[in-house]
Amino acid sequence: MTDVAERRSAFIVEVLTEEFGTLMALDPAAFRRKFRKMAASPFAFYRGSASLFYADQRGDFADDRFLDERTSRVWIHGDLHAENFGTYMNGSGQLVFNVNDFDEAYVGPFTWDLRRFVASVALIGYTKALSDRVITELVTGFAESYLTELRAIAAGGDDAIGSITLDNADGVLRRVLQQARLNTRVDLLRAQTTIDAYERRFSLGDGVYEVDGDVRARVCAAFQDYLDTLPATTPARPVAAQVKDVVLRKGVGIGSAGLPSYNLLLEGHTQALENDVVIYMKQAQVPAVARYVDDERVRGYFRHQGHRTAESQRALQAHADPWVGFTELDGVGQLVAEVSPYAADLDWADVNEPEELAGVLADLGRAVARMHSVADDESSHDLVDYSTEEAVVAAVDTDPAGFVGHLVDFAHAYGVQARQDHQLFVDLFRNGRLPGI
Repeated sequence: MTDVAERRSAFIVEVLTEEFGTLMALDPAAFRRKFRKMAASPFAFYRGSASLFYADQRGDFADDRFLDERTSRVWIHGDLHAENFGTYMNGSGQLVFNVNDFDEAYVGPFTWDLRRFVASVALIGYTKALSDRVITELVTGFAESYLTELRAIAAGGDDAIGSITLDNADGVLRRVLQQARLNTRVDLLRAQTTIDAYERRFSLGDGVYEVDGDVRARVCAAFQDYLDTLPATTPARPVAAQVKDVVLRKGVGIGSAGLPSYNLLLEGHTQALENDVVIYMKQAQVPAVARYVDDERVRGYFRHQGHRTAESQRALQAHADPWVGFTELDGVGQLVAEVSPYAADLDWADVNEPEELAGVLADLGRAVARMHSVADDESSHDLVDYSTEEAVVAAVDTDPAGFVGHLVDFAHAYGVQARQDHQLFVDLFRNGRLPGI
């Protein structure tokens, strides 16, 4: 191994240990599973190593002339890669295709979101054996679509396309929305529950475990506190908010290794069994980006990480999921939301031709612009108290071609870096050089 590779390997170990060290010590088996998933491909590694990405934004990749006092303080997604998009049912009962998974959301430089996304596009393009020229065109299309939508929003919104729904979606994203529309609550309940003595209960097994009476009581108490955090616009609550069953879930997602998560089965709006509701309560964690944003106004705004995650989702999603809220369990912040029957993710394995990819990425550019624009002075949140779309447009329009070129160059450079880092990570993991694993 060269000196450069050895130094980079040591840096990877340092960053991952700082980010995950405490949880790794609590549950090393969970992190062995997480790291094996990350070892599967450069993109899987990239998904699971946001902390390394942000460490680099303060280091070798830190030069960014489009950041000023305001554009460095935008409510961002925090883990904006190509697989964090999908469908949800908004508070108006409308199916929307948009950004999802706000566990890493925070307030920071808007370009960090865009950089993280375009690097993921480069990784996907490489996996699909697309040329550098095609990858350049795809990133350019995304960036130009982002700017077009953001300018339209800043100008008053008349020319903005807005949310991606069945009314305006076409191609790949329309198919995703149509697939989500076919989903039913009955199907979700059939997959996760069973009927016993005329009552619905969770099915056990495959990472789903029974809890004892003490745990159930504490989870139910935390759930009651959560109900007080729901917006006044949330639809009618379940019958007496009755909790019918509670289970522990483990091994949920590549980013949740070592974190406990509970599912609660609630009585639906009637006593009919087919409209029961499944709620999840999961421990929230410090977002990776927060380690690299030194702003006490942001840090002090949140009661705990569960509050941060819920408030971020409400801020960044127009007409957010009405069941998103927060609570504390054993003194630790929790995110609480519905396990939605209407969730469907974009499967990039089904999108391979450059023309199709270009159409999807143009739509995603508009979705990201809308996300960045909603959490500002016109929202119900006062953490960002100015118009983010106007601030970003003013910064970028000094040199829009340079901005697009900046993202293209970053996508290629960091795509190469991530592929190299993946190989170093695999060698570290397989040779036992990750402490505690």
